[in-house]
Amino acid sequence: MSRMVKDFVEIGDYTALDALIEKLIEIRDNLAPEAAPEVRLRGDDVFGRHLSVAYFRPQTAEEIECDARYAEAYRESRERLAASAGEPGRDHGGLRAVA
Repeated sequence: MSRMVKDFVEIGDYTALDALIEKLIEIRDNLAPEAAPEVRLRGDDVFGRHLSVAYFRPQTAEEIECDARYAEAYRESRERLAASAGEPGRDHGGLRAVA
């Protein structure tokens, strides 16, 4: 089973309340039950504010492949770090690796 990742949809400029409500209903109806959607106001006064809906979705096949590739590289680097920590004369400046 794949992990869930957080994604979001920005809602454009809607001056009419009815148009905004219709768009939010459309978004809600197209989300999976486990999506746990949240409505947020994003941005600031300089770049502008945008209404967005954040939700969870399953990872795509491409995202799963990318995570697997980086997970293997991460595992290898942890193994090298653990091996070098046991070498005499090897000082990591008091730092220790945490997962």
